[in-house]
Parts: sequence; C-alpha cells; structure tokens
Amino acid sequence: MKDAIYFTKEGLEKLKQEIHHLTTKERPAISKQIAEAREKGDLSENAEYDAAKDAQGMLEMKIAKLEGILGNARILDEKNIDTSKVMILSTVHLRNMRSGKNTKYKLVSENEADLKQGKISVQSPIGKGLLGRKRGEVVEINVPAGVLSFEILDITIE
Repeated sequence: MKDAIYFTKEGLEKLKQEIHHLTTKERPAISKQIAEAREKGDLSENAEYDAAKDAQGMLEMKIAKLEGILGNARILDEKNIDTSKVMILSTVHLRNMRSGKNTKYKLVSENEADLKQGKISVQSPIGKGLLGRKRGEVVEINVPAGVLSFEILDITIE
C-alpha cells in the first residue's frame, strides 16, 4: 500500500472536482479533436492528429495520477488536532525575529499548499522546521536564502 495522502475536506472535494472536470469535459473535447483530425485524411502526415493524440496521452496520465492520489487520500479531522504543538492542519502564528513582522501559516499536505492563501506544505523547509514545536519556542530554519528565526506566538485551528 502506498503512503496515505492527507487532505482537508475542502481539499479532497477540490481534487474530486478536478478529476470530474478532466473526465467529463477535457476527455470528450480531446476525443472530438482526434475525430476531426482523423476526418482530414492521411494520418501519417497529419500534425493536428499527432498533437491531439499527444494531448490525449498527457491528459490520461494526469487523470491516472490524480486518481492514484484520490485512492490514497485520507481526510484529516480538525477536531482531533492537538494545539499544544505544531502539526499538520495547525495554524501557526509566528514572529520573524529579524524583521519583527508577524505572520501566520496553515500547515497542509503538499497537494493543498498555496502560499497566497497562507497554506504551506509540511514538506517545505519552514513546514518541516515547525512540526512538533511548541508555543513560545524560537525556531531556526534553514531555507534557500539562509537561516530564518521565528518565535511561535500561538498554535490554533482556523
């Protein structure tokens, strides 16, 4: 069995919607493109046909990958999250020790990470550096730009 891939309820729903879109909208559209290209005659010199077949192959690979992820998906229940330490689904309120700026991140699975929404992967350098830490700790995290120091101000579920 492959490793479980953890999702919030919303993240799992988003994955299911993407698979549905690809299988009900994109797949028929590519099939139509292939049929139209096939009608144009000689397939050995038909660039449209080759492009449509390539697009179909890429789409089928993407669908298979997403269905594999769905098959290993597990929903995390936020009610069971311990806020005494940083875990997946924790929202961590931090103070950057160098700049003094406060920020917050929600730690999520790699599939749900979205920095614009303040969601970082538990696999990211900052995510890994925060896991298991407690409120009040100062954490030094190696990132590509150097070492960042954060004080953990609070751990919540939001």
